[in-house]
Amino acid sequence: MSLDHPDFDTRAVRAGTLRSEFHEHSEALFLTSSFVFDSAAQAAARFAGEDEGFVYSRFANPTVRMFEQRLASLEGGEDCLATSSGMAAILATCLATLRMGDHVLCGASVFGATTQLFSTLLARFGIEVSYVRGSDAQAWRDAVRPSTRLLYCESPSNPLMELVDLQAFAATGRAAGALTVVDNCLCTPALQQPLRFGVDLVIHSATKSIDGQGRVLGGAIVGRRDLIRDAVLPVLRTAGPSLSPFNAWILLKGLETLSLRLRAQSACAAQLARFLEGHPAVARVYYPGLDSHAQRDLAQRQQEAAGAVLSFDVGGPADDLRRRAWHTIDGTKLMSITGNLGDTRTTITHPASTTHGRLTAQQRQDAGIGEGLIRIAVGLESVADLQQDLAAALGRIG
Repeated sequence: MSLDHPDFDTRAVRAGTLRSEFHEHSEALFLTSSFVFDSAAQAAARFAGEDEGFVYSRFANPTVRMFEQRLASLEGGEDCLATSSGMAAILATCLATLRMGDHVLCGASVFGATTQLFSTLLARFGIEVSYVRGSDAQAWRDAVRPSTRLLYCESPSNPLMELVDLQAFAATGRAAGALTVVDNCLCTPALQQPLRFGVDLVIHSATKSIDGQGRVLGGAIVGRRDLIRDAVLPVLRTAGPSLSPFNAWILLKGLETLSLRLRAQSACAAQLARFLEGHPAVARVYYPGLDSHAQRDLAQRQQEAAGAVLSFDVGGPADDLRRRAWHTIDGTKLMSITGNLGDTRTTITHPASTTHGRLTAQQRQDAGIGEGLIRIAVGLESVADLQQDLAAALGRIG
């Protein structure tokens, strides 16, 4: 691109584009495992990292590199590495930055698989993990230990839409000499760029809104070049949690429409949240765009919009909440019952028995995930149709 400072939407379409000698307009799909060298000397230089160029698609591929550079541009990061999934991105970050005896401080309300990774797998390698309420900036500061090496959060969190004050979060990490990592999956760079607030690394499950149509898996790590190249790349090169070129090509196409989709989906989610808040069968709605959300002001400072995901508790007796939640979900006709989110098709799920089902009852309680909680990831259907669908489903439970 010839412009000095192109806008977000321009970079979403143009940034990172590499053209071959055929001068193709759309990004090329390089389906190759390896690359040919002009000489043995060039091969040696490439393997040693002394010569720029591609060696092996396990850790570098032209299509994947285009996706990495475009996402880095949108997040405002110096560099990016793509992985096979969002969980692979988290694992690669942990392998790159932690060792036995280190301590991880994590927000309590994070994705269930993230909790499983931290509390179960990392514990096997002598890494301690403790959890704090993400919205409590003082709790982060109080929980820091001399051995704390990593602070990790989601903002907004999945599924309770809890926000972390990113500026305070980054400051806590700097004071502790610890790395700060934010999962930006729900907002994406279209709505929020955590690096602007001093955070060290941003994690993405590109499977979600970056793809946007539920087609492929992918993940990414964005941040400072020294962290990406010196710490994370050796893990990717050796352990091989690689993003396939085909998936990278799909994700490139997703980035082109990311801002358009997220703006439209956020507007629809806000309208749906207001409807649910006024429904007699609903006990509480979790959505940072509502006046009732305790962190609405923070959301307005950190985010361009409140996002496309909302959750709500159905009302009723405590011992009947799961049945009532399942009955509501089963009563919808338009929404897809699936654990994925970020799709153009609206999805609905019961977190306590799906995305967070492998957590213990105590872990779910600590995270605030009750039996009556339902999560909706709003797509691009008519909001009037979605509202009608939910009204009918909620009407059946009284």
